[in-house]
Amino acid sequence: MSQPVELSIVTTVYKSEKYLPEFIELILQSIKEIGINNFELLFVLDGITDASKEYLLARKKDIPQIVVVELSRNFGHHYAASAGLNTASGDLVFLIDCDLEVSPTVLTAFFHELKKQSCDVVYGVQKMRKGGFTERFFGGLFWKMINALSDTKIPHNIVTERLMTRNYIDALNSMGDKNLFMAGLMYWAGFNQVGVPVDKKQRTGQSSYSFGKRISLVFEAVTSFSERPLKILFKIGLYITALSVIASVYLLIKKILYPNTIFMGYTSVFTLILFSLGMLISSIGIVGIYLSRIFKQVQNRPLFIIKKIY
Repeated sequence: MSQPVELSIVTTVYKSEKYLPEFIELILQSIKEIGINNFELLFVLDGITDASKEYLLARKKDIPQIVVVELSRNFGHHYAASAGLNTASGDLVFLIDCDLEVSPTVLTAFFHELKKQSCDVVYGVQKMRKGGFTERFFGGLFWKMINALSDTKIPHNIVTERLMTRNYIDALNSMGDKNLFMAGLMYWAGFNQVGVPVDKKQRTGQSSYSFGKRISLVFEAVTSFSERPLKILFKIGLYITALSVIASVYLLIKKILYPNTIFMGYTSVFTLILFSLGMLISSIGIVGIYLSRIFKQVQNRPLFIIKKIY
């Protein structure tokens, strides 16, 4: 009878072939330092675009703990991570990106902190946001927007890396959300979570997270965890209606008192119409986003499809 897995390492792989040799070396070093013998290394292939699969299968001959989870296509980082968490069988699960922006050696500190605090989750927080001024500014703005518009508060400058207990993982996997924003789900779930400062360096090569993807992630995060944008739109509609009534009453009274007055407000009226039209289109767009979320949820399609597990 095989012994239970003490620790599962979960990482997603997308255009990551060049990072894998060093990643495997460092993560094995950390596992040895914390004294765990029964472990598994889960690599989730989120769409094959390089020789990552061939490399991992070759390394599996020497490292039998390697498990390669091949998805049927590219589903995206959060969905691939969810596939890994659902597949992991360890009593503890360590989620980490394999691009080496955060060193796998942080596992040692996370493990000791988890035992010390007797908590359910230890997650990483950047000591200082990486990158230049623009990246730091928009990164900070991203979390401020999410927390301002969402009912679930998420710590600023968090990273992917986190060590989690089996109870927490089981709760996370039971959510059933089809509109997946992992950071939000991880804090909505509750439990005792402790942050640990980590260094995050600039990755070599171009990030797969484009500006457009980051904007999409903001919409995904806000609409998945808050109805506040709808409330804001409702209040704006009330304010515009009140201003319109006040303006109408003012013009009516002025017309009664000064019947010969000629109103030359074409510019202001035209501007008001354009403003109202813009608000109307934006409002319909936001409502449409929420309807699309409902549509996606009731479709009940799987978040990911596993093609094969090696």
